[in-house]
Amino acid sequence: MRKWKHGIYLLAAIGMLAYALPRLELSGGWTAATVFGVFWSALALLVIAANVRALASDRERERRRVAAIRRQQAFSREQATARRRSAGRG
Repeated sequence: MRKWKHGIYLLAAIGMLAYALPRLELSGGWTAATVFGVFWSALALLVIAANVRALASDRERERRRVAAIRRQQAFSREQATARRRSAGRG
């Protein structure tokens, strides 16, 4: 599985955030340093959230579920087409 990769990325992002957060200027007016700190923190949180989601999701199960839905939709379309054909002949 490739989930170990997301685990490493998650730990790296948490480590970077823990290291940088005390050093970022977040408690002033809207200076360039404050804006940078806010955006950098938001980006780090986004990376953390994406990796948590990747670790928590089960893509194979989701693919099978989507494939089953598509098969059901195709079957329903075939049934509707067959009903229209039989109604037109009768």
